[in-house]
Amino acid sequence: MTANHHLVEDIRDYWSRRAQTFDLAFGHHIPPGPEAAAWAAPMSHLGTAPARVLELACGTGEVTQLVHGLGHEVTALDFSEAMLAVARAKHAGKPRLRFILADAQNTMEPEAAYDAILCRHLVWTLTDPQAAFAEWLRILRPGGRLLVFDGDWTRPRPSGHWAAWILARWEQIAPDPYYDGAMSLRHADIMRRLPFSQGLTFARLAPMLQHGGFADVREIPHDPIARAQRVNQGWRNRLRTRVYRRFILSAQKPH
Repeated sequence: MTANHHLVEDIRDYWSRRAQTFDLAFGHHIPPGPEAAAWAAPMSHLGTAPARVLELACGTGEVTQLVHGLGHEVTALDFSEAMLAVARAKHAGKPRLRFILADAQNTMEPEAAYDAILCRHLVWTLTDPQAAFAEWLRILRPGGRLLVFDGDWTRPRPSGHWAAWILARWEQIAPDPYYDGAMSLRHADIMRRLPFSQGLTFARLAPMLQHGGFADVREIPHDPIARAQRVNQGWRNRLRTRVYRRFILSAQKPH
């Protein structure tokens, strides 16, 4: 049993409990139109379709829909059976797509099996980041690409404090039942116990990946996604796009 066993199970239980309403929370569902296009644009870094792509922590299959729609052969992985049940129902009958129940930190997939790996809002939850990065390097073919969408969810960015202040008072007046809902205290408890409890940024993640063997580590602007998210949202969700520092990272396994 690993030292982080209980934390891993707490994380699994937390996301499983949110599975049925997860798509109702802002930032998880990706509506068609400008927002879907903005999320899909950085996926050009995955390579030319059809590539063999592994999506880690696929959740309810929102990102799955985009990467599959680009023509790739997709394996979507999650360690929550409840999340996978929603994703499988959403994508029933689609070719070039399989779902597997597995841990993103120990996939059990064959060596050099994938042309690309991507994940959204996973890295901040890793209980053993360096072990995970070694695993991802192992299952990528030489020259394979890694694409990470993530952010620093521990504190507002300097320009986001005013938005966070307004949202905190808004939540007191009219609580959002889906934006972490009644389990927000559990969310905070889990974050406190994670390796990235002090925040995840591109500047912190890039050297870790380089130390783990990845090369050509680049930051891709996240602002186009935030702008697209504000197109058809009300003021509450528009404010949410301004609170945290988010980033996109691409890297490559050396040839």
